Amino acid sequence: MIKAGMIGGAGYTAGELIRLLLNHNQVNIDFVYSTSNAGNKIHKVHQDLVGTTEMEFTSEINAKVDVLFLCLGHGNSKTFLEQHTFSEDTKIIDLSNDFRLKEDEIFNGKTFVYGLPELHKETIKSANYIANPGCFATAIQLALLPLAASKSVKEDIHINAVTGATGAGTSLSKTTHFTWRDNNFSYYKPFTHQHLGEINQTVSQLHTDFNSEIHFMPNRGNFSRGIFATLYTNFEGSLEDAKTLYNSYYKDAAFTFVSDEEIHLKQVVNTNKCIIHLYKHNNKLLVTSIIDNLLKGASGQAIQNMNLAFGYNETEGLKLKANFF
Repeated sequence: MIKAGMIGGAGYTAGELIRLLLNHNQVNIDFVYSTSNAGNKIHKVHQDLVGTTEMEFTSEINAKVDVLFLCLGHGNSKTFLEQHTFSEDTKIIDLSNDFRLKEDEIFNGKTFVYGLPELHKETIKSANYIANPGCFATAIQLALLPLAASKSVKEDIHINAVTGATGAGTSLSKTTHFTWRDNNFSYYKPFTHQHLGEINQTVSQLHTDFNSEIHFMPNRGNFSRGIFATLYTNFEGSLEDAKTLYNSYYKDAAFTFVSDEEIHLKQVVNTNKCIIHLYKHNNKLLVTSIIDNLLKGASGQAIQNMNLAFGYNETEGLKLKANFF
């Protein structure tokens, strides 16, 4: 059994991470650090855990845990690691965007591996420090990996993706109140979303000759969780060629699947799955990708990375069933 610690325990992704770890056969939660909630029962904040755990949030840290999850706001992980020291044997998995890009991967002597298992599985297995990908970045990269790896992206890529309300976190703002979000739809950060950095980095890494543009339009949906992403680009082959390409790339993937049927969000919500669908119209290939933003897009992928880093079965603790009805 390994001991896990968590920094920043009150948010949506932290709640999902606690739930997953409590049900993981190889992990004991040693502490959940939260200065604002220290002394409070965890189930007072994450109310789905009533009857599951009597653990309390703490302001104390065990620097010798086997694995540390950072569930802090973007920009805060660097500050925290500057102020706190952990054992050299402690593996760190960061769920913020602080270490995802190449220019940020080395910090205080620690080299963070980009934790997209479908791309870097073998590297993750030997990693001590892992930068968990962003939610939009996960859904979109999984839609693009086979095309980029086969050097099949010849022209611009156009992406439209919708995320649920949990993607905005627990902090209230004008666009997160129920009265604003309900029966509503809007775009935000058009063409400039921060996850574009990760997406461009991966495509350029796999397809060094790629010199076209990736146009990304993120949207807010009036549902709680999930990401529904569509992208299209020119593709010289047939639909069957594309299916062969994608099925071959993901033949050994634990959680990414290619469906012949049209897909919808209920297939993946409350699971760690990504499901992809392909459609060809004239010379355009349309790729649809769906994930749960809190699981495959955050906490579930963090557990997947932990499993790989500690030599466990990749699916340990993640055999989750979608709430279909």
